[in-house]
Amino acid sequence: MNDKTAFGDGSGRLQALDLLRLIAVLGVVLFHYGFRGPAGMNVTAAALPDLSWLARYGFLGVPVFFVISGFVIAYSAEGRTATGFAIARFARIYPCFVFCMTLTFVTVLLFGPPHFTTGPAQWAANLLIASPALHRPYMDSAYWSLVVEVTFYGWVTILIAAGVFRKRIDIIILIWLGISMLNELTIDSRIVEVVFLADDSGFFATGILIYEFYRGRRSALLQGLLVLSVATAIFQAVHNLGWLRDRTGEFFDNCIVAAICLVSIAVIMAATRIRSLPVSPATVLAIGGMTYPMYLLHQQLGYAVFYRIGPVAHPAMLVALIVLAIAMMSLATWRFVDRPAHRWTKRTLTALAARMGWAAQSQPVAS
Repeated sequence: MNDKTAFGDGSGRLQALDLLRLIAVLGVVLFHYGFRGPAGMNVTAAALPDLSWLARYGFLGVPVFFVISGFVIAYSAEGRTATGFAIARFARIYPCFVFCMTLTFVTVLLFGPPHFTTGPAQWAANLLIASPALHRPYMDSAYWSLVVEVTFYGWVTILIAAGVFRKRIDIIILIWLGISMLNELTIDSRIVEVVFLADDSGFFATGILIYEFYRGRRSALLQGLLVLSVATAIFQAVHNLGWLRDRTGEFFDNCIVAAICLVSIAVIMAATRIRSLPVSPATVLAIGGMTYPMYLLHQQLGYAVFYRIGPVAHPAMLVALIVLAIAMMSLATWRFVDRPAHRWTKRTLTALAARMGWAAQSQPVAS
């Protein structure tokens, strides 16, 4: 999910972040194929159970995405009005989502039964992204993280509109983490979790603060907030293990989860200091671009094909072929659907906003 010059073309991107995106999405793929299958029709058995010892921790690829998202969103907000930011986020997320969700729908419709079923009502509800609000399941259970992302975008939009996102970022993060920890340690309210992202706020806040460090801030306050946000993120990751333990009955080592989170955050921070890699800009652009559609497509669509083919002597080979095919499909989706749809949507909505008198770029302050 990239934006603006440093994240939107191949020449000036932070290349290492795109590689980390790919590693994160591969971790999630490993989780779904090596530990827990898609939560549909009670088909949750892993395709490659022998990898369970490693794959069980692949779910941490999602919090890694949240840290990167916090960094990228803080960058994307620079110089934009609330209107411009909202348009940029909508154009980045929604057209590709609709295409991938529809592709999953068609695949499950044709190849899913008897293990997976769907229908037009589920497809229509998923156009909202948060389909459970309409009492319909996600087309793919991985979509839950998009709801978290969109909620984060909504809060950033509100804070930009109020003129406080950049000016009061320290106090905003302190209040946000305070609300989250108070909820986690006391009532553990589901409403507070959904509205304030109380299960994931530490990861987003860490990404935002890493961006502040990237911009050149080195104050003791920033360093203290960064330590606090990382500690909150690790606590939230360990706290969230209760959900996985309850639903899988499996063991997760708290120390391993904490270590993976800490190392991942350190690697992301280091990645923001790496200006270039010995990889062509076009390759970097493709790697970063394909990760979003790959995340959207790999689970339910892949499992529908896996079960349709049926038992095979070498399931690992079949899974490898399916994942490779989805990777190629994701690359094609980014190249021929996502990029043109993103540009058209952004251009169209920006022009519409201009006609309504809503500026997309903030005006520079006269010196």
